[in-house]
Amino acid sequence: MPIPFDYSTLRIVWWLLLGVLLSGFAVMDGFDLGIGMLLHRVARTDMERRVVLNSIGAVWEGNQIWLVLGAGAIFAAWPDIYAVTFSGFYLAMLLVLLALILRPVGFKYRGKISHPLWKSVADAGIFLAGFVPALVFGIAVGNVIQGIPFYFDNAMLSIYTGSFTELLNPFALLAGCLSVSMLCMHGSLYLTIKTEGIIQYRAIHFSQIAAFITVILFAIAGIWVDGYISGYVFSSEPLINGVSNPLHKTIILKTGAWLSNYSRYPFSITAPAAGFLGAIAALLLVRVRCYKKAWVASAVSITGIIATVGVSLFPFILPSSSNPSMSLTIWDASSSHLTLFVMLTATVIFIPIILMYTSWVYYVMRGKITEKAILKNKSGYY
Repeated sequence: MPIPFDYSTLRIVWWLLLGVLLSGFAVMDGFDLGIGMLLHRVARTDMERRVVLNSIGAVWEGNQIWLVLGAGAIFAAWPDIYAVTFSGFYLAMLLVLLALILRPVGFKYRGKISHPLWKSVADAGIFLAGFVPALVFGIAVGNVIQGIPFYFDNAMLSIYTGSFTELLNPFALLAGCLSVSMLCMHGSLYLTIKTEGIIQYRAIHFSQIAAFITVILFAIAGIWVDGYISGYVFSSEPLINGVSNPLHKTIILKTGAWLSNYSRYPFSITAPAAGFLGAIAALLLVRVRCYKKAWVASAVSITGIIATVGVSLFPFILPSSSNPSMSLTIWDASSSHLTLFVMLTATVIFIPIILMYTSWVYYVMRGKITEKAILKNKSGYY
């Protein structure tokens, strides 16, 4: 049976889907991470922390499906990218995995022993489970923008030439701080919806601080990319419908080249605009107590910031700083034509099911979490 879409179209579709899945993870699991980071700030007593944890108690496990989907999409649609990132960032990814393991341990075992020290250790684990992934994912994106030190040998095996400490460069740390601030904004705004009283008051306060910091750091990152980071440019027109082979091109470096797509595709300016305006709108909406709208604005901001990275790099996905001509793009790093089509068919079937189930869960679990409800049904809450 002939495939109804040409190769280049499927590559573009999967590039868009990858952005959707990564944005879905940041929006749907991002507020879980943000709440974990803010646990010690918005909740001071044990009961207050129980309220905060139970605000996401029914959804945090399901939200992780977006991380699984994103990693799975990279593995199946962009195998070379999966190979380079998960081997080159091995220690960083292991750190994220270990941190994420602390989250279910903290949630499930926090209430098993009533000793304050035990609960403090569990709370620290939940904090690390939010902070470490948020920081590391941001640092990873910051390094991708600058180029990853890798190349392919004669057998087409990817060779990573960097080290873990090299990942911790100034721009990458800036990107990491931006990731932390935007997820803290998102998490604190979710708490404004799900809590009341002093916890909600503190969440409002921290959401405003985090939104302001997000705007500032996003602006600094844009200025930095424009004036001090070399972008990658094709020396000739790329082959958009050919077989996946990252060696069949020549790349040159040019400072500020990552922003050239905004003049080439004027509509793409909506991505950074959404990043800025969403955070500003969240800051203003929370002031007038429109908490749900503020959370939606925060989600728009996060999506815009992630889309800005994708649009800026397009058509590159993983630039190489060791050998720029071996950089991976959407035209030369994808799976086969048939694989992309089969995966697209499965995605069209299962993503709506996931969205419907997620919507149903949030509808059933709507409403605020209160101390009264926890005291009334102690065994039904964390």
